[in-house]
Amino acid sequence: MKPTDELKQEHEAIKLMLKILEITSQMLDAGQKVDTTDLEETLEFIRVFADKCHHHKEEDLLFPDLQKVGVPKEQGPIGVMLMEHASCRNYVRGMAEGIEKYKIGDIDAYKQITANARNYIKLLSEHIYKENNILYPMADARLSENDQETLHDGFSRVEEEVVGKGKHEEFHRLLDKLQKIYLK
Repeated sequence: MKPTDELKQEHEAIKLMLKILEITSQMLDAGQKVDTTDLEETLEFIRVFADKCHHHKEEDLLFPDLQKVGVPKEQGPIGVMLMEHASCRNYVRGMAEGIEKYKIGDIDAYKQITANARNYIKLLSEHIYKENNILYPMADARLSENDQETLHDGFSRVEEEVVGKGKHEEFHRLLDKLQKIYLK
């Protein structure tokens, strides 16, 4: 399996969480109660699985390798991806602030959660499309087999040393749980 295939698989899990996030946003907008534990676990998935794991693999391993083979960072696809990662982090901060307010009973906190969630969903959905259809094929075409093996090894190290052994599987169990609740 190519490293980009692994990243695409992670995208599928992230897209599933985006669907769950959209449903919870719809519920909040409709005045329905959403379990704060579910909101916090969604946020944890986004912060750890999507950002600390997935974006880390891209920012610290894939993007530098692409730069070495001539893909520009400034005014190129890597720069755009990095800018979008930063914007995603801002939306996540906004969701986190809203969730904290929601937990203590602020009746308008849902507006902050849903506005940031919807901006995050829109941006990340478009971002994933660009990576899957432009950046990853570029990586597959330009990175040698040796580069890809090294990248794959680096991805494995991220899973164990940065994210934690078994954490990936925990997040897939969380997805299964939330899917049963919100994507009936």
